[in-house]
Amino acid sequence: MADRFRVTLAQLNPIVGDLDGNAEKAHAAWMAGKEAGADLVALPEMFITGYQTQDLIMKPVFVAAAVARIEALAADCADGPALAIGGPCQGQDLKLHNSYYVLQDGKISAVTHKFFLPNFNVFDEVRLFSRERMQGPVSINGVRIGMPICEDAWYPDVCEAMEESGAEFLLVPNGSPYFRDKFETRLNHMVARVVETGLPLMYLNMVGGQDDQVFDGGSFVLNPHGALAHQLPTFDEALRHVDMVRGEDGWMAEPGALVPLPDEWEQDYRVMVQSLRDYCAKTGFRKVLLGMSGGIDSALTATIAADALGPENVRCVMLPSEYTSPHSLEDAEACAKALGCHYDYVPIKDGRAAITATLAPLFDGTDPDVTEENIQSRLRGLLLMALSNKFGEMLLTTGNKSEVAVGYATIYGDMAGGYNPIKDLYKTRVFETCRWRNANHRDWMLGAAGEVIPDRIITKPPSAELRDDQKDSDSLPDYPVLDAILQILVDDEGSIADCVAAGYAQEDALRVQHLLYISEYKRFQSAPGARLTRRAFWLDRRYPIVNQWRDKG
Repeated sequence: MADRFRVTLAQLNPIVGDLDGNAEKAHAAWMAGKEAGADLVALPEMFITGYQTQDLIMKPVFVAAAVARIEALAADCADGPALAIGGPCQGQDLKLHNSYYVLQDGKISAVTHKFFLPNFNVFDEVRLFSRERMQGPVSINGVRIGMPICEDAWYPDVCEAMEESGAEFLLVPNGSPYFRDKFETRLNHMVARVVETGLPLMYLNMVGGQDDQVFDGGSFVLNPHGALAHQLPTFDEALRHVDMVRGEDGWMAEPGALVPLPDEWEQDYRVMVQSLRDYCAKTGFRKVLLGMSGGIDSALTATIAADALGPENVRCVMLPSEYTSPHSLEDAEACAKALGCHYDYVPIKDGRAAITATLAPLFDGTDPDVTEENIQSRLRGLLLMALSNKFGEMLLTTGNKSEVAVGYATIYGDMAGGYNPIKDLYKTRVFETCRWRNANHRDWMLGAAGEVIPDRIITKPPSAELRDDQKDSDSLPDYPVLDAILQILVDDEGSIADCVAAGYAQEDALRVQHLLYISEYKRFQSAPGARLTRRAFWLDRRYPIVNQWRDKG
């Protein structure tokens, strides 16, 4: 009976649907494990297909291709360590399962199916997969390893069943996407499983962006009683060889490096950078552009883009009207130059005059209102999309979560674009994030260090500049009040009474609720963006567009 067992944990970044590319990554990890003398090389949940596949997994030909690729991988990895990899499997019940394959000696030697299927937040697995009875551990080179898949380790049942049926330690493959402070949540759940079972546990998470979600890695190994033995980096691909040693009290992991966890501001910023970087890389875009207004949202978006793709791949376009202030003109150019991005100046005066003249016979006898303001925004959207089409650069939209929530953005105007890096960042956090980025630089940032966002952009009153002397506060509560109310109504699903109990005026809460509900149709058509919280707009929060219910307080 072996007294040492080496596991190579492969914290890697797959691409949904890239079966060959994902298999090549798996094979490269297996080769590294083989060279290091590993007994087992482990990859995350659903790695062969990428994650999350959403309804792609319901296409039988895709599932068949994924399984065939796993079988081919088994043949390619016949002479060396076992390889564990996540993928779909049609079980004996002929139903589809989220499964974990063990490949050894040129064949599939074992398959474990996921039992607890998450059906909340961004997850919809009850709709996509079936569950089976709880399963026992898998034997590899005489060592029995329990392999609860992701959600199976968030509850005691599966891990306890595996321990009772002879598991000697636990390997938990995951596709666990980021939300703020999630690492502590994961760690607490896994410590509970270790304490309950008395077994060491390896938590293996994938990394990389997929649509709105970022898988943040941060894999770790716990010894009995919950002591942290290994901590892998967050967000970066990594291989870690973990040596398990059997002693009188059972198996223990020999200690390894503990990579420090960044604070929440750095994690949030890294998610916004990584999501844009991977969204572009995985969809084939190398360059982006955005409207650079001189305001704080476009400045932060430009900074994220420069850090994600390099400033040479970012085009900032100032599209001034007669309402654009001299400060905005100066600030937009100063920020673009500090970042090192390409900067274009495209006035909209002539185009707006032509549209005004075209509509004049129809608008005769009416007073100017928000219609004329929105024409400016939509003209800017038209020009930016023209540049996008001409030069093959993806247009970024720049609305923060506060604006997205209350519809303070023009559909087919400044909402036009393919991706929104700050979509889940409330305005008050936009300000703080700009201050954080000016004061901090990391090696994963491709943009310049130092104060890249001029201080005046951060300190001046926010304005859309669509009419004379316009301020956001003319039509919205001040952002600290607005964001606090939105936190209650959106993130906490609270009531008007909860807002009042927290010290906010009922009139403000009712107004924000009204704007929130009538703007649902805009969000339904909005670009995807990086998910930072448990209640991001898209899969986390699915409200009807037609909705006449209101909480009257």
